[in-house]
Parts: sequence; C-alpha cells; structure tokens
Amino acid sequence: MSTGKEELDLEEDFVAEDTEDNNERPVEVAKTNLTKRRIIDNYLDERRLQKQLGDYDYDL
Repeated sequence: MSTGKEELDLEEDFVAEDTEDNNERPVEVAKTNLTKRRIIDNYLDERRLQKQLGDYDYDL
C-alpha cells in the first residue's frame, strides 16, 4: 500500500494522440442524447394525451 508521501514519476512529454477523433465524438454523443431525449419526450407526451382521452367525459 502507498503511504501517500511517495513521489510518482510523471511523464511531462505526454501528447494526446488522435485529437481529431476526440473532437467529433462529443458531437455524435450529443446528437444521440438529444435524439433519445426527443423520443422519450414524444412517448411521454403521447401517454399523457392517451390518459386525457381516457379520462374525458363524453357525456357532456
């Protein structure tokens, strides 16, 4: 186990590779999340409307 006082050697020359791929991934994830959110919102809206139709008093 580490005592917490040990010094760790860190590489100062670290360069992130594939920076072009990293820039496009969040955009795709955001689009996917937005699409999923819209699907969920549409489904919940449809359920709410179906419930309103079921609760509607047609004997007015």
